[in-house]
Amino acid sequence: MRIALGTDSEPELEIASLIDMVFLLLIYFMVTASLVKSEGDLGIKLPGVLQQSVAVDMPDEQIIEVREDSRVFLNGRVFGEADEQELPDLVSTLQRYRLASEAGKNRALITIWAADDVKHQRVIDVMNACADAGIEDITFTASL
Repeated sequence: MRIALGTDSEPELEIASLIDMVFLLLIYFMVTASLVKSEGDLGIKLPGVLQQSVAVDMPDEQIIEVREDSRVFLNGRVFGEADEQELPDLVSTLQRYRLASEAGKNRALITIWAADDVKHQRVIDVMNACADAGIEDITFTASL
């Protein structure tokens, strides 16, 4: 018995199923992809310069530092010794500061920054100096 063998033919690649698979993958990635807005589409408005119709009075403020060794500093200058309670130089400086603030139609504000280890009496001495100078607006800060 003779078996007929076919002629040698080149194998063919079925491209129709590959195209279907590519389209299915394309649809899958299009559906699962999230849309990301570009930076230009966020609608953020940056701050700009605006003209003010009414002038705003900014208060003038000075910071008095009371350090651990009980030295008192105002604008980098030391006032009084560590053991004296009266601070006449600080009082006269604060009086000039108050008068200059009043001449500029501003409130004289004092912020007292006291170190953690300073004695409370030294902070009271600074507050007394502010009271002697006629300054009533005193605030405290925890750190500079």
